[in-house]
Amino acid sequence: MTGETSPLRAFLVDDEPLALERLQRLLAAFPEIQIIGAATDPTTAVATLNGSDQQPVDVLFLDIQMPGMNGFELLARLTTQPFVIFTTAFDQHALRAFETNAIDYLLKPIEPEQLERALKKLGRLRPIVKPDWQRNPALPELLRELTASLRKGHASYPNRIASRIGERIMFLPLDDVTHFTAQDKLTFAVVNGRSHCVDQTISDLERRLDPAKFLRIHRSALVNVDWIHEVNSWFAGRVALTLKDTHHTQLTVARDRVRTLKDRLGI
Repeated sequence: MTGETSPLRAFLVDDEPLALERLQRLLAAFPEIQIIGAATDPTTAVATLNGSDQQPVDVLFLDIQMPGMNGFELLARLTTQPFVIFTTAFDQHALRAFETNAIDYLLKPIEPEQLERALKKLGRLRPIVKPDWQRNPALPELLRELTASLRKGHASYPNRIASRIGERIMFLPLDDVTHFTAQDKLTFAVVNGRSHCVDQTISDLERRLDPAKFLRIHRSALVNVDWIHEVNSWFAGRVALTLKDTHHTQLTVARDRVRTLKDRLGI
C-alpha cells in the first residue's frame, strides 16, 4: 500500500472491550487504514453497517465468537459484504473462517507483525472490487451453515487456548491449565505453576470456557475443578483450595462464591 492511495475504511467488531481497544491502538500505526466505526455489541454493529448514513466499509475486523450473535451470523445479516479479517482467541475456527474467503485470520492476542501481514495482503487487492464470492447467491446459506456449526460446537467448548511469547504462539491444552488468575491488569493461564499471559479477562474466560470445568472462585481467579485436591475451611467462613499441581498451589475462595463451589463439588 502506498501513500498515494486513499486510506481503507475499516469497521471493528469485538465483544471484548480490551481486545477492541488493543486493535484500535495497533491500527493507529497504519496510516493506510481509517477506522470509521467500532462496536462491542454485534446487534449494534449490524444496525450501523446497514444504516443508510454509514460510510462504505472496505474491511471489517470481526471477532468470531460473540455472545448472542457470532461473526458468521453477523455477516449473514449484512446487506452488503465487505472484505473480512477475522479475529479470535481460539484457533478451532480458523478453517471455517477461511471457508468464507476472509482476507486473513488473526489469532488473539494480535501482534503488530501479524496485523501488518494481513494489511499487506489486503493492500494487494486494490482497487477494492467486490469479488465473485461476495455476489454468490449461495453465500447467505453458507453463512447460516457456519453459524449453525459454530453454535453446535459451543457444546464441546474450546480445548486449548493461545498464549503469545514474543513472535511465537503457544497453544495450551485447557486440561493442563490448573487455573487462570488476573494480576496488574493482565490475565495468566497457569500450567504446573508456570504463568502464561492470555489476552482475555477473567470474565471473558468465564463466559467462553466450559462452565462444568472452569469455576469462578474470585473476581480475579478461575479454577479448573479437575485440579482441586482439597477444600479447606478457615475461620469466619473462609475457604481455600489446594490444587493437585506439584507446587500444591493454594487459592482463596471469595465468600460469595463458597456456596457455588460447594454445590459444584457436591459437598
